[in-house]
Amino acid sequence: MNNTSQEYDKVIATCRTLFINKMKDYGSAWRILRLPSLTDQIYIKAQRIRSLQENEIRKVDEDETGEFIGIINYSIIALIQLELGVADQPDLNSEKATLLYDKKIKATKDLMEAKNHDYGEAWREMRVSSLTDLILQKLLRVKQIEDNKGKTLVSEGIDANYQDMINYSVFALILSNY
Repeated sequence: MNNTSQEYDKVIATCRTLFINKMKDYGSAWRILRLPSLTDQIYIKAQRIRSLQENEIRKVDEDETGEFIGIINYSIIALIQLELGVADQPDLNSEKATLLYDKKIKATKDLMEAKNHDYGEAWREMRVSSLTDLILQKLLRVKQIEDNKGKTLVSEGIDANYQDMINYSVFALILSNY
């Protein structure tokens, strides 16, 4: 029997702790980032993961774990920015930012549980490299939606794509036994 919910919570606990500690170090400086900047930051992380998966030689001794955690946290920040809009100056204290983080991850986990039920945990049979490719595809979709000023004709919006990237990253970390 799989314990997806508990495994998910374990991954998110690590991500959340890092988010809180970075808030202590930097405050909410991320509040000034526009969505395309966040999308590009996530893209860099996903592209690095793909590079690590394809290249035999690494010049920086780091694995994919930190990059997937970064994708999760930057995607949550993007969801917060979607709700609040961009600020001219850091305007959130750690407590408020953490409440928003928890709100966004709850909605994202709820989505995961609904999809996981309908798809029968098919992700457990996937390769981490396939999850990486799906994240990159979602990023290209988000870039196109951003270029279209947020408008879609028949497709899900930016928020759903960020949520999928979070969930794919959590799945990758679970499959990697991080």
